[in-house]
Amino acid sequence: MRFVPHFTDGQAFPQPLGKIVCIGRNYADHAKELDNPVPTEPLLFIKPATSAVDLSQPLNPPFSRGEVHYEIELALLVGETLTDASQDEAERAIVGIGLAMDLTLRDVQTQLKEKGHPWEIAKAFDGACPLSPFLPLERVPNWNALAFTLDINGEERQRGEGADMLFPVPTLVSEMSRHFTLEPGDVILTGTPVGVGELPRGASLRMTLTGGLEVTGTVVD
Repeated sequence: MRFVPHFTDGQAFPQPLGKIVCIGRNYADHAKELDNPVPTEPLLFIKPATSAVDLSQPLNPPFSRGEVHYEIELALLVGETLTDASQDEAERAIVGIGLAMDLTLRDVQTQLKEKGHPWEIAKAFDGACPLSPFLPLERVPNWNALAFTLDINGEERQRGEGADMLFPVPTLVSEMSRHFTLEPGDVILTGTPVGVGELPRGASLRMTLTGGLEVTGTVVD
């Protein structure tokens, strides 16, 4: 059954989840921590709708395939069709903001990168994109004022701020629409800040976002 995005008041979005369009290395410190160059243009990739799961439910990634790394990110819910959109059009088309985890099979990704192969099987597997409910956009006064956190077993592991993005939300969504038509129900992941690492089995998770969103979850043991 397709994942249906929903808001914090329990209201479901009228369409099921579409594709999940992501950006890599949108925070300079994160690029540096993985010894990657800081990009001068957005590095885009896609996760399918089948990768989405409820962030509040126990996460069960494929640990048998090597290290699974967590990457907490701001998630944007698209409410209008966008093709080659201006930054103003892109900003107006966002109807909700939430949190997502871009789970990554890091050992698999490293092997693929060494061979010059695509990353999909390390980034797009079933369960690779846990999603939270979405805050209505009116709860978000300013993109640059956004802050979000990830705690694992009571310890803060990641903290990000919208002001630190290399490609801010309007710029990023506009650029994405130049390459992929964005449709209602699509979700955009905006990149992860510094602090990524291995997701521990049996961990307890707590995630927060400016505007009053707090999500807790667990990882299977």
